[in-house]
Amino acid sequence: MASPCHTNIALGAGLGLKPQHYEDAYAVVGDGTWFEVHPENYLVDGGPRLTWLEAIRARHPLSLHGVSLSLAADRDPDVVHLQRLKALIERVEPALVSEHLAWSAWGDHYHPDLLPFPRTQDALVRVAANISRSQDTLGRRIAIENPTHYLTIEGHDWSEGDFLREIVRRTGCGLLVDVNNVFVSAHNLSIDPVAYLNAIPSDAVMEIHLAGHSVDTNGALLIDSHDAAIADGVWRLYQCLIDRIGPCPTLIERDGKVPAFDVLLHERQRAQSLLDHGVSMEAMA
Repeated sequence: MASPCHTNIALGAGLGLKPQHYEDAYAVVGDGTWFEVHPENYLVDGGPRLTWLEAIRARHPLSLHGVSLSLAADRDPDVVHLQRLKALIERVEPALVSEHLAWSAWGDHYHPDLLPFPRTQDALVRVAANISRSQDTLGRRIAIENPTHYLTIEGHDWSEGDFLREIVRRTGCGLLVDVNNVFVSAHNLSIDPVAYLNAIPSDAVMEIHLAGHSVDTNGALLIDSHDAAIADGVWRLYQCLIDRIGPCPTLIERDGKVPAFDVLLHERQRAQSLLDHGVSMEAMA
């Protein structure tokens, strides 16, 4: 039987927190639910959003999932942004902090997206340096999320699994495994999703994400849209992952066509049931 994920195993399953669900989230009592937000929406000194976040943090663990450090960019992470993020971390004391293996800014240009890159030796050095600078400033370990792929990029020196493994070795960071990203990328690039998951170093996984996806207009590509229920194929991959690495904090993401809170709680409970079963299997081993 696989050893359990070692970081924050007590967290179980959580939900992405949306403003329309603040009151519902605040009312949740005693079931172990935790919540994740994009810190960029809370990098302020006050106001109603931050007040709500602090109120929910008083009752539940929080996780901060960043989208703007641009760790694969050709320059250091923005110092002002890092300092503001550090202040928020000190204010709400999140259980987890994570970012994406991607870039948004390059030179003087900014793109409102999380963009992939060739996994070259130069990129490895650049990404490792940016992660290390971020962790040094924040004063804590962060988890790095695997990207979503829509087309084959030429010029890789590393497989993605080896690249992630080497990033972990060089920086001491952890990994956030987004199972929907794996499912979508495997479909779009015609790769084996189970082999991808098996290449991920299990002892580095700090968090797992589950989300829904959509099909593009011509039906050829899957889109990591976060606007639908989690697909059965993603649930099966998730089961494969936790069978190998053991129970690990798992987040249900929904960013578009957000349903009623109880619908998300139902998906959260499905994930929690799988985690609980994994814990039971560990105890019997």
